[in-house]
Amino acid sequence: MSLLQVKGLHKSFGGNRAVDDVSFDLAPGELLALIGPNGAGKSTTFNLLNGQLQPDSGSISLDGQSLIGKTPREVWKMGVGRTFQIAETFASLTVAENVQMALLSDDARLFSMWRRASLYRRADALDLLAQVGLAEQAGRPCSELAYGDVKRLELAMAMANQPRLLLMDEPTAGMAPGERLKLMTLTRELVTKNGMAVLFTEHSMDVVFGFADRIIVLARGGLIAHGTAQEIRDNTKVQEVYFGSGKTFARKGQA
Repeated sequence: MSLLQVKGLHKSFGGNRAVDDVSFDLAPGELLALIGPNGAGKSTTFNLLNGQLQPDSGSISLDGQSLIGKTPREVWKMGVGRTFQIAETFASLTVAENVQMALLSDDARLFSMWRRASLYRRADALDLLAQVGLAEQAGRPCSELAYGDVKRLELAMAMANQPRLLLMDEPTAGMAPGERLKLMTLTRELVTKNGMAVLFTEHSMDVVFGFADRIIVLARGGLIAHGTAQEIRDNTKVQEVYFGSGKTFARKGQA
């Protein structure tokens, strides 16, 4: 059964069709990769799902409830989390306080300069940090974290509202190959444990082909292919869009 259903999505900016009749669905427990060259419409699609943009036409529903017309805050409260290509954390706060700020937001509480975030739902924050392997660094300033750990912290923050759907925009951008593997392995474990669905964009094909259950490919705003990793590798149209004719995607384990 589908959790997310997207049908006939259109979005134009002036005469430019950024998203042109895009349809797909996503089931609980599934990782779906959304890929395409620069300008394909990936970011616009994400922003439509997240409520930052509203479509010109089409439908988006989460477990039967429409997301059309909802603000990002309302979409978040319906159970949609998001991480960003550039991690959005508070460098001046500790690791635990970053997660507690996310919990404050989820509970619609206002942060007060007279009441430190460190006093709010600390046990819940530590549990989220334990899920991403950062419990031992809870008291460290976020500014001292290695980049890979910052990305794991952002993932813990995105989990604060117990999302049914997690949108991950370039989750491994700027990370070394080993770090990419660790983060996506962790994501897979969280998907399995919590039964949530993940839609992610990614330029690293080793991540896409190594972790996605299915892949959808956009080009010039339109959906040109969808299927398993093997089906996408063998798709002539996808090969032409990415590389030009005569070239193919590397197999898993190859450069």
